Amino acid sequence: MAEALEGIYRRLNRRGLVHPDPLEFLYNYDDPLDREIAGLVASSLALGRVGQILRSVSLVLDRTGPPRSFLLRTRPGAIESAFRDFRHRFISGEGLSSMLIAAKRILGKHGSLGMFFLSGFEAAHENALPALAAFAAGIRGESGGRAGSLVPDPEAGSAMKRLCLFLRWMVRRDEVDPGGWDGVPPSKLVVPLDVHMHRIGRILGFTRRSAADARTACEITRGFAAVAPDDPVKYDFSLTRLGIRDDCGDLMDMLCAIPGRC
Repeated sequence: MAEALEGIYRRLNRRGLVHPDPLEFLYNYDDPLDREIAGLVASSLALGRVGQILRSVSLVLDRTGPPRSFLLRTRPGAIESAFRDFRHRFISGEGLSSMLIAAKRILGKHGSLGMFFLSGFEAAHENALPALAAFAAGIRGESGGRAGSLVPDPEAGSAMKRLCLFLRWMVRRDEVDPGGWDGVPPSKLVVPLDVHMHRIGRILGFTRRSAADARTACEITRGFAAVAPDDPVKYDFSLTRLGIRDDCGDLMDMLCAIPGRC
């Protein structure tokens, strides 16, 4: 299994294969303090067809310019005005501006989103999900509950797929993931559980569960941790390319060739 996963990683974990993916917006920001805000926007809007996701993220970040400076210098009322006409699927301008205002308040209290996340992170926990739940609860609280579906409700048992994706972007560093947050070891990451990763997790025998919830995400992560204990989310990008690209049939065959796994 390790040989197959490493082979897929070597073939597909390349920046040239990122497009179309909202991750590509993070490459525009050398400063991690801008990158974390762009990452929050990009991951939160990662719902629906990828073309619409890219258009919506581009619209938001074009209006903000450098996002940290925008949040620090712009009054809440002006943020609301800037995005009053915004719409992404069922996400309204009010929801988006509420999340951005919450991020602005967190910056004022903690200095950065990364420092706020670290305030709820404990190395003794099996993984980063409790810290992500606290992070989500903090944003929801600072938004007065108006961020809506942009930020998951940690009490609902969600796999928090988009926040796990955001954390992968900000913690890991390789050709694809740009990183920017120190203090969180990659060993504590949890796979962002979408339909592709759920299917692959079942193929590999990491889970038998049909529900795409937090428990399933943890089971699949433990499976990858048996192969890569220091970086169980290492294979996420390359494996999800198998379900997105139409030129990866031979690589999918590598997974199915693992005895007893297909």
